[in-house]
This record gives sequence, C-alpha cells and structure tokens, in this order.
Amino acid sequence: MGNQFPENSIYLEIMIGRTLTAVIEKRLNKGKAIVLLGPRQVGKTTLLQQCLEKKDYLLLDGDDLEVRSLLKEAGKSKLQAIIGKHKWVMIDEAQRIPEVGLIAKLIVDQFKDVQLLISGSSALEINQSTQEPLTGRKYEYQLFPISWEEFEDHVGYLEASAQLEERLIYGMYPDVINHRHEAREVLKQLTTSYLYQDVLSLTGIKKPEILEKLLKAIALQLGSEVSYNELSSLLEIDKATVSKYIDLLEKSFILFRLNSFSRNQRNEIKNNRKIYFYDNGIRNMIINNMNAIDLRTDKGALWENFLIAERMKWQMYHHWHTARYFWRTVQKQEIDYIEERDGTLTAFEFKWNSKGKNRIPTTFLKGYEAEGMVIDIHNFREFVRFKTDRSD
Repeated sequence: MGNQFPENSIYLEIMIGRTLTAVIEKRLNKGKAIVLLGPRQVGKTTLLQQCLEKKDYLLLDGDDLEVRSLLKEAGKSKLQAIIGKHKWVMIDEAQRIPEVGLIAKLIVDQFKDVQLLISGSSALEINQSTQEPLTGRKYEYQLFPISWEEFEDHVGYLEASAQLEERLIYGMYPDVINHRHEAREVLKQLTTSYLYQDVLSLTGIKKPEILEKLLKAIALQLGSEVSYNELSSLLEIDKATVSKYIDLLEKSFILFRLNSFSRNQRNEIKNNRKIYFYDNGIRNMIINNMNAIDLRTDKGALWENFLIAERMKWQMYHHWHTARYFWRTVQKQEIDYIEERDGTLTAFEFKWNSKGKNRIPTTFLKGYEAEGMVIDIHNFREFVRFKTDRSD
C-alpha cells in the first residue's frame, strides 16, 4: 500500500530542532571532548555543525580515505600541523579512523585551547577505541531518530496528532519526516544502504543474509518474548552466534532488549527478553509491510514499540535514569513495561484504543507496592514527553 497524504499536509523542509543541541552547547569549552553516537542518518553531523555555527572549525571526515591516511600514526607534531590555528575540531564518522581514541586523547591533553567534537555512527569500534583513552576526558551522548517531543515542538500539537498513525508506520527518521511523499523509498534506502553497513564493515560478518533473516524473525516477533533457542533452530546457526549478532545489532542502534523483571517470586518467568526497534519505520520496512494502521494485525505491537522507544529517547535526553523491564508469570499474567527508579516500581500497560476496563495485575502491584498506569492514544503524550523538575 503506497503513501497516502492529504494535499495540504505540511511538508517539512526546515531542520527540526534537537533537544541535545542545547545540552551539548552547555558542555563546550569545559576541557573535554564531546562524543556523539547514534545510527546513521539521524542528524549527528548536522547537530554538531549547528553547535559550531559561525565558528571557524576544522572538519576531519572519517569517511574520507585521505583523512584516514593523514591521521594514521599521528603524533603531537603532526596533529599540530593538521590543526593549525583552529580552536574547534570536529571528527565525523570517527569509527572509520584507526586509533581514533588515542588521537582524541592527544588533542584533549596537548591542545588545551582546542574544543574537540566527535561523531560516530556505531557504538562498535568507537566505544572500543575511545573508551579507555578518553576516560574522564569526554562527555558522551547518543542521538536517535527524531523524538516525539522534538517533532511536536516543530510542527505543533495539532499537526503532530494528525500524523500519529503515519509515524507509527513510517517512523521518525529525519529524511522520512522531511520527505513524506517519498517515505517508502527513503526507508528502503536506509535499510538496504545504511542499516547493516557498520555491522558488516566493522565485524567481518561473512554471511549478511543470516543477519537479514535474523532481523526479519525478530521483527515478526515484535512485542513477544524472543527465544534464542528458537532463533538458532530457525536460522540453523548456534545460539552463541544468535546472541553475538543481536548484541552487535544493539550496539549499532538498530534494536534494543528488555529483560524480564523478577525478584525471585516462584511463579515469575526469569531470564527471558523482548526485543524492540529504535524506529518503527525500519521495523516495518524489514518485513515489507507499510499498510495503514486499520489494516494491520500488529497495531498493538507497533504501539508498544513506539511508546517504549519514545520513552527511552526522552529519558536519555533529559538524564532520567531508570531500569526497564517487562513482567510475566507462569499463569500468563503480563505487564508490557516496568520502570524502576529510586527504589520505586511503576508498571505500564499499552492499549491503542482503550475500551472498557484495562487493569494491571494486582498480584504485581500489591506484591511490589508498585504504581500502575494504562497508556493509550488519549494520554500517551504525558508518557513520551512528561514534564518533571527531577533529574540526576
């Protein structure tokens, strides 16, 4: 089913403001590197360039072979020649540069009047190569597809509400939002050209077709518990390989896991997990199903994925630290999503259109002295962009 948008719908060409811009700007010139991680095509370069607007900065692009060659085994004197009189240095696609962590450490330690900003499209190698050298020398942030908060602030409450179903299908990548009439084509390009690029290039995986089959199998189980044993049998690979691939996909910001909550009560299911995607559009393109919400059998799973992903974006951008789980018992009592913060548990049930009585199991609420809330289309805004004065 193709895209269907009203002729008078808003066509967004203006850059959508990002929550992290103000956060990062407050960290500039504090004597530490700024490290921005996230999937490709979410606007990392644009955000850092906005922070450097009207500044004379040096851009070192890790995708440029000449830049990688220039920085190879670069010591202090060579870096001094490269940086020259620049007070601002941006290393883009840093995961492509060998020993980028040591280069960054040298810049931070030896060039005190230089502000270094680093972007990386994968957590794989950039974390491995910068974690130890930059310990205590960096502020690290993660950027994701456009958040509901950013989207609503840009287009306004009414337009955002009108696009809710569309966003559940096509997701929140900037180019998808900015090119609504070409959303399917943009998503196809994202999934074929960018989605696996870092995973394959940085890990040496020899069978990308296994990776694609694994992602499709996970996408079809959205909202359900995932068994590594079943995936192993389905794909005819060992369980350890399944676990390794899922870990790599998580580090590449394609998907993330929720573990089951348990405090050793006898009837709770332990050691299970659910797997979600950071973006609904990517998930739907993987299974090649872009049908409208009213034609889908997986609307509940899409709603659940959207809400949890948006909640995570808000929390990470606003430094709201929580532990996240789901819950199920052998009697098949279930809770979609649980947060633990400061010793307090809050349980959430997600309903696309709540009708009648939707109750969170009292077994859990009483057993753990927890709070509970049902989230549907009428109150979801307070869940994905709640206001609070508390922060860590």
